[in-house]
Amino acid sequence: METVLNEVFVARIEDLPDKIGKTTVIGDLELAIFKLDDGRIHAIENRCPHKGGVLAEGMVSGEHVFCPMHDWKISVRDGKVQEPDEGCVQTFEVSVKDGGVYVLLPQ
Repeated sequence: METVLNEVFVARIEDLPDKIGKTTVIGDLELAIFKLDDGRIHAIENRCPHKGGVLAEGMVSGEHVFCPMHDWKISVRDGKVQEPDEGCVQTFEVSVKDGGVYVLLPQ
């Protein structure tokens, strides 16, 4: 059975700052949205798996965000924590249409 995805508008592309996260809440889900140097946009769960740090408040370098609490390095592309730390955060597919940024969520 194929999962049906729902596109949820989260921002205008021009309203997303470069290399700084934006917190977005959709129902019970809190996301961190990032626009990288190359213009790509990623959406991840907004809580570090270590101690729950707010990832949207972390520093961005390349394709990684550093948790503001304990400096864990997390890929915004695949959600994996860089070794020697362990864990991951959920990632969400993003689409851009007519300047709008949408996150694809299961219905």
